[in-house]
Amino acid sequence: MAPPEITFLEALRQGLWEEMERDESVFILGEDVGLYGGAFKVTDGFAKRFGEARVIDTPISEAAIVGAAAGAAHMGMRPVAEMQFIDFISCAYDMLTNYVATARYRAGLSTPIVVRGPCGGYVRGGPFHSQNPEAAFFHTPGLKIVYPSTARDAKGLIKSSIRDPDPVLYLEHKWLYRRIKEQLPEGEEVLTPIGEARLAREGKDLSIVTYGATVWKSLEAAQLLEKEDQLSVEVLDLRTLLPLDDAAIMRSVQKTNKVLIVHEDTRTGGLAGEITARINEQAFEFLDGPIMRVTAHDVPLPYAPTLEDFVLPQTEDIVKAARWLANY
Repeated sequence: MAPPEITFLEALRQGLWEEMERDESVFILGEDVGLYGGAFKVTDGFAKRFGEARVIDTPISEAAIVGAAAGAAHMGMRPVAEMQFIDFISCAYDMLTNYVATARYRAGLSTPIVVRGPCGGYVRGGPFHSQNPEAAFFHTPGLKIVYPSTARDAKGLIKSSIRDPDPVLYLEHKWLYRRIKEQLPEGEEVLTPIGEARLAREGKDLSIVTYGATVWKSLEAAQLLEKEDQLSVEVLDLRTLLPLDDAAIMRSVQKTNKVLIVHEDTRTGGLAGEITARINEQAFEFLDGPIMRVTAHDVPLPYAPTLEDFVLPQTEDIVKAARWLANY
C-alpha cells in the first residue's frame, strides 16, 4: 500500500517532531507554541510529548525570542524560534542582522538557530499578516534563507535548517499549508540540501525562475502556455534564497535563452533584481530577450479580496508576460 498523502503543514510538523526526537538539544520557543499548539497548530501536541522545558511559550516580544534563542545556541542548544506571523520578524531585525548574523565573524560563535513562521498572501490577511520579508534579510551576510514550496521540501528543509551550524530563516507560506499534499516515503529520512534549487518542470522555450506560492502559479501558467501556445516552459523552484543556486539558474538560462522571474514580494528591491544582475554577469551571451519580472505591486497588501488579487501576481499575469517574452 502506498503511503498516504500529507499536507505541507503536516510535513513540517513531522520534520520538527523527528528532529526533536533525534536530538535533545533541539527545542522550540515562541508565542502560543506550547499548550495552544501554535496559531496554525504546527506544534500541536509537542508540549505533551516533549515537555514545557523543550516547548516554551514566550512573551510577545520577537526581539526577546530571537535573543534568547541566540544565547541558547551559543551554549550548545539548537533552538527553533517561531514568529507567530512572519510580518513581526521586523521587531527582531536588529537582533538578527546586528547580532545573530555577525556572531561567527565577530567572535567565532556558532549560532545554530532557526527562525520560522508563516508568510505570504492570497489568504485575505491584510497588510500585517501577509508579508514576504525575504528581501529585508537577503543582503545580510551570515544568514541563510529557505522558502519551500512542496510538502517534501517543507520537511526536508526544516530538518536541514535545524542541523545547520548557522542561523537560518525558514519561510513557510500559509497558503500552501493545507492546499499542497504529497506522498512522502515512510521510514526514509527526507533531507533537502540548503543551497540547491529544484527543477519543477522541464522546458526548452522559456524559463520561469520562482519560489514559494508562485511556484504553483507558474506551473499553472506553464500548463496553459503548453496547451494554448505550444510553448515549452521550464520552471525552476529556488527553494533556497540565500545562498542562491547560481549554477541551476544559469543552466536553465543557457537551455531556453529567455527568462521570466516571478515572486510574490514587491517589485522594487525584490530578489528578481539581484537574480537579473547575476544572469547579466554570468550568462548574458545566452539571452535572446530581456529578463522580465512578474511581482506584487509596490503597495501594502490590501485586505479586500478584489484588491489583493490585483496587487499579487496571478496565473494570468505570468501567462501574459511569458507570451510577450516568447514573441520577442
